[in-house]
Amino acid sequence: MTRQVRSDSTEDHLERMQELVDLKGYARVSDMAASLGLSRSAVSNMVRRLARRGYVNYEKYRGFSLTAEGRAVANHIKVRHETLAQLLALLGLSAGTVKEEVEAIEHHLKPETLRIFSRLVRFWQEHPEHLKVFLRNGRGK
Repeated sequence: MTRQVRSDSTEDHLERMQELVDLKGYARVSDMAASLGLSRSAVSNMVRRLARRGYVNYEKYRGFSLTAEGRAVANHIKVRHETLAQLLALLGLSAGTVKEEVEAIEHHLKPETLRIFSRLVRFWQEHPEHLKVFLRNGRGK
């Protein structure tokens, strides 16, 4: 998938839509607004913009669902989020710090960086002894 330039807000909305669909089986404007701390009108406007861009199927007053392209983008965002969270957790950061850091940097990673982080997470999960050595050596500095 070629990455279009998407705003942080667009990605946050797509990510949250997919989370709600995974959790409840559907997503509504009111659920999104409550989840994101935004007004229903702001979410409704974003949903219409996402529909025009081909990410969302939207019918006024009926709700919405992600298109195949919207699901693909949301899945990419989810994988990126999970990879960063796993990496930072493996490094021993607290859950609160992990959450804050992931939200701060997840939209700014290039695909190459994400691939390297993903490989590092897999390596450390498959070879925890190397992670222990890294953590032990890193504490002295």
